[in-house]
Amino acid sequence: MKLLIVEDAPRLRTTVGTALDKIGHTVDLAPDGAEAAVLLIDHAYDAVVLDIMLPGIDGLELLRRMRGRGDTTPVLMLTARDSIEDRVGGLAAGADDYLVKPFSLAELAARLEALHRRRHGIAQPVVKVGPVEINTGARQVRVEEKEIQLTAREYALLEYFALRPRRILSREQIEAHLYPDGGSPASNAVDSAICQLRRKLSPDGSLSLIHTRRGLGYTLDPTA
Repeated sequence: MKLLIVEDAPRLRTTVGTALDKIGHTVDLAPDGAEAAVLLIDHAYDAVVLDIMLPGIDGLELLRRMRGRGDTTPVLMLTARDSIEDRVGGLAAGADDYLVKPFSLAELAARLEALHRRRHGIAQPVVKVGPVEINTGARQVRVEEKEIQLTAREYALLEYFALRPRRILSREQIEAHLYPDGGSPASNAVDSAICQLRRKLSPDGSLSLIHTRRGLGYTLDPTA
């Protein structure tokens, strides 16, 4: 997933970002509501982890602005405010979930996965596309019942395809998902990543799963 973490405490912001990055997510960090507002306009995220008590534009105001312009990105409120009134206020402003500090990083990751599945209409953590089976909770991949090992980036790429089966994804979309920090990857980075993923999914080349649509992009379509 491509995530935005909005948290003004530097140590917590870094800890959460590092933990989510290590399990394969791509993460942007924002220390305040103003910077987060710019990132939300410039980038598409799968979910936002949003603190309420922020300098300048607070979390609730940022959330109201998001929903006011029609941004439906799932938002998990992460805050020290634990009263019923605070939770109701956050949910009423448009939050999708609420987690009170202190919290478990494992629970945060699990809640984000659940929000992601819900957004894509997936009730169970297992996503199947042809012979490919992805357990998004355990981050395990099986092809024709055989488990395969992927790097964090390869997993992120496969999950991105699997949640959008048979849709053509442009090189620009894939690059933005894999490199959300706005860096400048090598010109062939996307092609190389897809080539490596194809080899992992079918070492002997017997399965044709990810297809190139010349001039358009790539698609995961086992029926093509």
